[in-house]
Amino acid sequence: MATDLTTTTRPPGASLTTADFHQLAKAPPLLTWFANIDNPQTRRAYQNDVKEFMAFAGIEDPHAFRHVGRGHVLAWRRDLEQRALGGATIRRKLSALSSLFDALCESNAVQGNPVDGVKRPKVASQEGSTPAIGDDQARALLAAPNGATLKGLRDRAILATLLYHGLRRAELCALHLVDLQERRGVRHLRVQGKGSKVRYVPLHPAAAGAIAAYLTMAGRSDDKAAPLFQPVSNNSRGAGKPITPDGVYRVLERYAGMVGIDVDGFGPHALRATAITNALENDADIGRVQDWVGHANIATTRMYDRRQPRVEASPTFKVTY
Repeated sequence: MATDLTTTTRPPGASLTTADFHQLAKAPPLLTWFANIDNPQTRRAYQNDVKEFMAFAGIEDPHAFRHVGRGHVLAWRRDLEQRALGGATIRRKLSALSSLFDALCESNAVQGNPVDGVKRPKVASQEGSTPAIGDDQARALLAAPNGATLKGLRDRAILATLLYHGLRRAELCALHLVDLQERRGVRHLRVQGKGSKVRYVPLHPAAAGAIAAYLTMAGRSDDKAAPLFQPVSNNSRGAGKPITPDGVYRVLERYAGMVGIDVDGFGPHALRATAITNALENDADIGRVQDWVGHANIATTRMYDRRQPRVEASPTFKVTY
């Protein structure tokens, strides 16, 4: 799986050579399936999952997949359970394997999908496991960075962008100055979401102020092609490059420690959960929240809905005769 036959070193616009043509025609279905997964994080996770199954089943030659039966899958699931992996993790691993076999079936490389019918762990709760912090904690985080330094202003802008817009960490890292756009008289963020889907998110005034203060001190408000959030250091190695996902995690870890936030599982995704929870608690329409944060399925948005249902909203009081 490490070799990518779909990648060549020919110059852009050049025609395929005869050798290239025959090489691509021979691309195994397994590599074709892998290349068709758009999201890099999903691709990496699925690749690792399939490699793990191959190691468990003793598969070295991809052609051996045609001999895999349901018994192999059941044995792997039992091994995953004995390793005390979470239900969501086991479901993802089985989904990765099932996706591969679906692709192999479509290319007539195998006769059936042995994962079909294999029971997958149920989600224990309709509420997501990602923690959401309270309003007081969110305000403390936003106030923690030193507003007299470039790093402090950048970090405050990062925290505000996450807390006021519910962005994923990768989405924040991908922002450029050109993504600050005005639409119908309102400033927006153009966000590159999962699956290369673009959504436009109105810029919250508090976040807009934090971003403006950061860019003004950085002296690059007009550099539209530049990443919005860049590393801040005493050397030039990070100049012109976006902050990394690990860099965002370190920013959050630093200020969470400063304000005493010690929550199991707390990380950048917790700020996304906090934004979604806060919007729902303040009566935002759940369908609009789904679009706002780029969820493909509204069921995912509902997992962040921690509101206690009001008795008067029960369907009981909607029944009339």
